[in-house]
Amino acid sequence: MTTATTIRAAHDLLDGRGADEAELTPAWAQLKAAATALHSLQAKDGSIGDTAAAAGPIAEIIEAIDALAPLFPHDAAYLAASVADFRRWSAEGLGVPDFLDSLVAFQPQEHRVDGIRHLVVFPMYTQNGSSERHVEAVLVEAIWPDFIARLETEYTNRLFVSLRLIDFTSGYDTNSAVLFPETVAMREIPTFTWGAIFQDREAARYRRVTAAAAEITKLELPAAAARMLDDQALTEQTFVMWDLIHDRTHMRGDLPFDPFMIKQRMPFFLYSLEELRCDLTAFRECVSLQTRLSARDDLDDAERAMLQHAELVQYAVIFDRIFRFAITGSRVRNYDGLGGQLLFAWLHQRRVLHWTDTSLAFDWDEVPAAVVALADAIDELYWRSIDRPKTAHWLAAYDLVRAVVTPHPASMWARGLPDEVLAGLPKGYTDAVLDDEFPLSMFFEALEKKMRPVIASTAGIRGSD
Repeated sequence: MTTATTIRAAHDLLDGRGADEAELTPAWAQLKAAATALHSLQAKDGSIGDTAAAAGPIAEIIEAIDALAPLFPHDAAYLAASVADFRRWSAEGLGVPDFLDSLVAFQPQEHRVDGIRHLVVFPMYTQNGSSERHVEAVLVEAIWPDFIARLETEYTNRLFVSLRLIDFTSGYDTNSAVLFPETVAMREIPTFTWGAIFQDREAARYRRVTAAAAEITKLELPAAAARMLDDQALTEQTFVMWDLIHDRTHMRGDLPFDPFMIKQRMPFFLYSLEELRCDLTAFRECVSLQTRLSARDDLDDAERAMLQHAELVQYAVIFDRIFRFAITGSRVRNYDGLGGQLLFAWLHQRRVLHWTDTSLAFDWDEVPAAVVALADAIDELYWRSIDRPKTAHWLAAYDLVRAVVTPHPASMWARGLPDEVLAGLPKGYTDAVLDDEFPLSMFFEALEKKMRPVIASTAGIRGSD
């Protein structure tokens, strides 16, 4: 094919459209179809045995990326490396894919500009989606309003990327709301420089689930919280603020060492406490911001937006944790579910949350102090555990949780682990934890049955749904 013919073919694949309409181009349709065609050919590790059948789809992927690349000049190095990785993978016989070179070239954290788009193509698995490494293609755009850019100077998080899903292949037609580099197939693990969250998906499922749960529980939402249910953009920006602070918290504070990010096997309730600690830190910081900014009468536009969203983050943390996290997913070591159960029970036992006459209500003036008290309890656990052996930390963490959420009656942990476990390796402690160590309460059992179709309907949701 001549150069002129190649240019003309690329132009035809774009149909005269720009990056803001990339999802409408023939090139994007071709890329999606070709990537999808590879899925049925790929083994769990991403390799392909039938190289002849894969040749056509891979050629179409390369052609589509080449055609789309001019629409994304800020990603030129990455898209060139992606094409090179596909060509090398094909030339080497389509064994276990290795896209390290293109992964290292992709640096979305350097382009945190509201509305800027990226074309992302990798062989990968998707968290809370497919566990198999398939070639996935995703069109995304950044959510980075001015007040978040200002806020990030105070809550520095250079790795955090906030995105909106535009279109995607089937790996993201799931519950997955993150794009993490560690999910990509690669020969070695580099230093990761970014992590992305799809705030539009987080916001859309929050709005759907919270609206349904509020109706079922007869909860009268505060006016500010009710506005979120009618405004996708407002909710997206609220989740950006929440996740910006949450994400940085994993490596900050008086930590026993590195409580979550190092890959290690430990009882799932430890992960519950770590995720909840980060959420409650975001809640605490937003209470502080709201108090500080409310005391001033000289706020600029960015500060007024911070003030508005600081209040909304508090509602989002409570309702997402209680209404969605607690009843989403299986009951097999569901650490996010347990975090939601723990927050609900803590607020109920402090009598700032009420389930009376089959109606849910909150004493909103008292809620912030109660939530902060739970954050303080987890922080105290972490601080004390700096001086504790690992398994002693695990036992103390269990005591904190069981004091609020009732364990399963058959739990070995609740009865007291036998001496042979206590004297043995940490693996024995973990093996003794039941899959559903802390079953749902009667409240959540009833709520889950009524909410089940709503929760199911949020798989694959995006902001435009």
